Amino acid sequence: MARDARNSQEFGGPLKRLLAGVVILCLLALFLVWRIDSPRVERFRAAVIDHVMPGFGWAMVPVTATVNLVRDVQSYQRLAEQNRELRRELQQMKSWKEAALQLEQENARLLDLNNVRLDPRLTYVTGVVLADSGSPFRQTVLLNIGARDGIRDGWAAMDGLGLVGRISGVGQSTARVILLTDGSSRVPSTIQPSGQKALVVGDNQVAPPIDFIENPDQVRPGDRVVTSGDGGVFPPGLLLGEVVIDSGGRMRVRLAADYERLEFLRVLRDHGLGERPAAAALIRPETLPEGPDAPLRPARPTTTTGGGNG
Repeated sequence: MARDARNSQEFGGPLKRLLAGVVILCLLALFLVWRIDSPRVERFRAAVIDHVMPGFGWAMVPVTATVNLVRDVQSYQRLAEQNRELRRELQQMKSWKEAALQLEQENARLLDLNNVRLDPRLTYVTGVVLADSGSPFRQTVLLNIGARDGIRDGWAAMDGLGLVGRISGVGQSTARVILLTDGSSRVPSTIQPSGQKALVVGDNQVAPPIDFIENPDQVRPGDRVVTSGDGGVFPPGLLLGEVVIDSGGRMRVRLAADYERLEFLRVLRDHGLGERPAAAALIRPETLPEGPDAPLRPARPTTTTGGGNG
């Protein structure tokens, strides 16, 4: 056994060296053939490739798969980096989107204020809503314009779409607006196209009810409601909203003004609106005619002092 092992080692070493030399010679010959620039050698190379390469396609499958795997891993690494970068950009875009939406809404409201068609005799002052000082029983907002800007009590206040309320209380640099939804608000109105006269009464709800309609049968949901100008409370033709029917069957007004986003209000300068008379001046005694045919006046009570006979 020891002799066989020794013999195998004696013949194995030279055989390995011989094979290594043959392989090296073949490689050198292949290299030289591949580097020779001759048409005949070129045709020989082409023939060898045509015969050998189709048969070695199976040998290239693992090599190709390994190369593709390496490329995929590198691609996944790049994708992970790109995803992290995209997440950072998405966070920035979200903040920019929120800022853009706020600017867009503010710009839309300002454009609405500029595009509203009003009576050319009415000029206006635009103010910013400082605070909402409303309560469950009183709904008002405060503007940053006042007596220094020429604001007067009773003037109408609008947003970009419709009537919001009227000025009630003017300071030097601020003014208070009572909203149409306030419980003390009463607006004489006209319902179009029927022309029915009505009164929009505030009840501290989003859609104030419509009372005192002349002929309710001629009023339909969706009809426009505008100010009538009766009583000199508001200029005529200002949009209030449209008629809707609540669950109880009562007619209400879906206000055109966006009460959830009252940031800018337009106060109409109604110079034709004079000072409202005091309550005592609303009732005047009738002037009765004089003469024998004049109706009898009620006798005024008189008081007597002293008196008696004797």
